[in-house]
Amino acid sequence: MTKDKSLEELFQSQKPHFDDSDAFMASLTKRLDAVEYVKQYQEVTIRRYKMAMIMAFVVGIISGAITIAWVISTPMDVPLFTFQVQTDFLLWMVENSRIIVSALLSLLMTAGIISIISNVQEIMYMRVRLENI
Repeated sequence: MTKDKSLEELFQSQKPHFDDSDAFMASLTKRLDAVEYVKQYQEVTIRRYKMAMIMAFVVGIISGAITIAWVISTPMDVPLFTFQVQTDFLLWMVENSRIIVSALLSLLMTAGIISIISNVQEIMYMRVRLENI
């Protein structure tokens, strides 16, 4: 590989000029303080995310337990919901209301668990990224 003389001369002709070290140190200190502020802000944000995740988990457990207890405590032959208009489709929905509600609750809990796992992974990724700064 051959050297490009014009680029080499350009880089050799540039001599950095530092004449005021106090101004440089003040600027450096200001930038380091800004980085420290961002780092502290990210730590606080991660802590808030953790608390929000814990609260969402607790609320989900409580509401899920209440809903499941309600579904289980109602009599088996009484539908969970009824419609005033009787068509074949609505009659089928009334007859299978327990299965429909159980399936919807299962889907909702699955979506909640996936969301919690995703958020925990994002928090862990943010923590690793914060430590590397």
